[in-house]
Amino acid sequence: MAIPLSQMWTVASYVVTQKLKGRKRYPLVLMLEPLFRCNLACAGCGKIQYPAHILKAELTPEECFKAVDECGTPMVSIPGGEPLLHPKMPEIVQGLVDRKKYVYMCTNALLLKEKLHLFKPSKYLSFSVHIDGEREHHDFGVCREGGYDIAMDGVRAAIAAGFRVTTNTTLFDGADPNSVRRHFDQLTEAGVEGIMLSPGYTYDKAPDQKHFLGRARSRKLFRSILSNRKSTWQFNASPIFLEFLMGKRELTCTPWGMPTYSIFGWQKPCYLLQDGYADTFAELMESVEWSNYGTESGNPRCANCMVHSGYEASGVNYTFGSFKGMAQTIKAILFDSHKDEQANKLLNDWRPASNHEHLVQIGSGFASREAEVVNHEESLVSGD
Repeated sequence: MAIPLSQMWTVASYVVTQKLKGRKRYPLVLMLEPLFRCNLACAGCGKIQYPAHILKAELTPEECFKAVDECGTPMVSIPGGEPLLHPKMPEIVQGLVDRKKYVYMCTNALLLKEKLHLFKPSKYLSFSVHIDGEREHHDFGVCREGGYDIAMDGVRAAIAAGFRVTTNTTLFDGADPNSVRRHFDQLTEAGVEGIMLSPGYTYDKAPDQKHFLGRARSRKLFRSILSNRKSTWQFNASPIFLEFLMGKRELTCTPWGMPTYSIFGWQKPCYLLQDGYADTFAELMESVEWSNYGTESGNPRCANCMVHSGYEASGVNYTFGSFKGMAQTIKAILFDSHKDEQANKLLNDWRPASNHEHLVQIGSGFASREAEVVNHEESLVSGD
């Protein structure tokens, strides 16, 4: 079982309570961004392209706790930036654990081994390590040779120390489905609790704009990867969301399902788009014209989006929306390996691109940005 029963029960009870109260829109996971600075400069990232004074800024523990209490979700994800660069991250995490929130602290794991001693193992805490595939693919994608080995060392060290560890894999156009499946085997062998995966989003600020997946290509890719799956693979995602990625069902976006709070406030309308900010969570929910977002809205920025932050909550809502949804979810978890001969043919016919064409390419200017981040990491952390 990828997710502990206690967490499943907590989330299920929360969702059912929202349904019984007649709430049409409710959050599922708070995306808490306490900082934007990072020690990597990935070409597909649209989160770290800010001036120095923004990269130095960070939320205080008290601001984090206020946002969590205000939102009221049972789960909190802490992305970034790189959360381990925040000098008070152990205090923030412990405060959330004390509130009995299920915390996924996202990290590229470059600092994980050296900072493990600052945290305490708990059923409420998971390190969510970003690993985008096998060694060559991951290192090229994050623009750092040796990054894969450091991340996997961090994964193994955290598991050995008794921590819950999940992983997060983002896929771009040209990803090798056979390699991704081997990647799942490697993560399973390492002992990770669950794997989260998603297509990348076309951030306007991302340096590489050529390798984001359209919807048709996303479905083809995920169908080849997730069909005929091994029983040993455990996913940290709704089975309904995974079927959506495979093109086996339709879902509508739930942009309010994973609201985002950062140094700017509550981000409108979702984790991926920046159409202004609200001062309070209530203002966010009341002021956004939600009908303007999602593929069904006709908004061009939403046209190709199939990202976890928009559709995982949709999958959960479908599960708890009817007895049919619950039955289909249970069937998917317990019995369905998604046998698909055509998907096997896709795997057998796939041919890798040459010269890293299937990977995110980095321009020289952005490579310089990576060097700048690494060189000044220590001064940014200290606030000098």
